[in-house]
Amino acid sequence: MKAIPNILSIFRICLVPVFIIVYFTDDRDIKYYALLVYAIAGLSDFLDGYIARRFDAQSKLGKLLDPLGDKLMTFTVMICITITRPILIWAVLIFFVKEALMGIGGFILHKKARVELPPANAIGKASTLVFFIVCVILMLFRNLTDFIAIALISVAICLTLVALAVYICSYVKIMKSLSMNRQDTVDRNGEIECNQQSAQDANETLP
Repeated sequence: MKAIPNILSIFRICLVPVFIIVYFTDDRDIKYYALLVYAIAGLSDFLDGYIARRFDAQSKLGKLLDPLGDKLMTFTVMICITITRPILIWAVLIFFVKEALMGIGGFILHKKARVELPPANAIGKASTLVFFIVCVILMLFRNLTDFIAIALISVAICLTLVALAVYICSYVKIMKSLSMNRQDTVDRNGEIECNQQSAQDANETLP
């Protein structure tokens, strides 16, 4: 059971090239096949997270594979949509910067504090869901006007930026807490050294 989440994450990663091939295949009904691949990837994401939490099947490998599979599939879908609708390139750039910032922040926390940010909150989950729905709409209705497409992706990007702001707040709080704990440790060590020096001086003054 503990291996299932990792297997699902690897399966989701394997779906990335499948999605690319299906998305650009010249077929009238190809958008439905691409949507099916994307939906299967989303379902596998839900299942591996649920199984990992429900059966305590979390692992270090899983913590790497799960987000890797998510990001690869999301970037792939966005880039494919942008190739057919170049006007949305700005959304890809914003999403890339957001993910890069979160990755750098997580790396710094792991290195300095040996801790990880808490899992996605309601805003993060909502942004993921909205983003999924928007991508589905853009895949199903490829004849949408650019105005509507921009409006839809803007909603998803706004929620993504709000999730990033929450992430940054959590990062700052953890770093402040880490700094305060270190300062308290330094103060206590200084106080101990001072007391030890005072005791030593007192001993030296005794006849």
